[in-house]
Amino acid sequence: MEEAPTIKCRKLTRHSKNFCGPHINNLDDGCLMLIFSFLSPIPDRYNSALVCRRWKFLACHPRLWLRVDRSVKDLSLPGVYPSIEIAVSAARPGDTILIAAGGIHRTSDIQIKKPLCLIGSGDLPDDTTLICSRGSESALEFLSTCKLANLTVRAELGCCLLHRSGRLTIDGCILQCESNPLDHLSHAIVTTATSPDGISPRLKNTADCVTVMRTRIEGGAKAVLTSGTLSLQHVRVIYTRTSLFFWFNVEHR
Repeated sequence: MEEAPTIKCRKLTRHSKNFCGPHINNLDDGCLMLIFSFLSPIPDRYNSALVCRRWKFLACHPRLWLRVDRSVKDLSLPGVYPSIEIAVSAARPGDTILIAAGGIHRTSDIQIKKPLCLIGSGDLPDDTTLICSRGSESALEFLSTCKLANLTVRAELGCCLLHRSGRLTIDGCILQCESNPLDHLSHAIVTTATSPDGISPRLKNTADCVTVMRTRIEGGAKAVLTSGTLSLQHVRVIYTRTSLFFWFNVEHR
């Protein structure tokens, strides 16, 4: 009489093992990428990328990026937008936006209030150009942690990039201020970020700052204008025959 329950438990154990089905890692790459596409970039897709090398490759794959293509005619295509402003509005925190090379993208006072990465799809920064028209304060205005890479940003008057808050990284870009009689009003980067008094060393790594790497800066009165409490530090310049490449930080002392 006592053996029956034992046999029944064994049967349930076998059944529960079979019920689990195949492991998620047995899915092919296409299925996993489809699953990742429904996850929010931060924190879900970011956490998925920490699982293993395969998941990191798939979770960060360019197929999951948003794209800006002015020539797109079918607006029903998922993840493809005709302008940077529309793509920024549709993006979720942590998204990467790939901007199509060729032609000119008009950008005027576009506010970015969530963590994003904007990348030019060309071989060189010159291949993807963002132009801020006269009368606008800036091409892009940053109020969150963001990264720009492989882009040319040109301002007719005013500044190329306006940094309000967050950690802004500019990597391998070209910032151009066009020559005009009001050159003293033009700056490649303007930062108005203000640090709280007595910021602790523990929080310094998450504080507002601007980091510039391998970036050409042309024209304008100054490369950086700081009207807040940040200061220019760790400047390094490489001189070539045709241009100057800058590395520097604008951060709290």
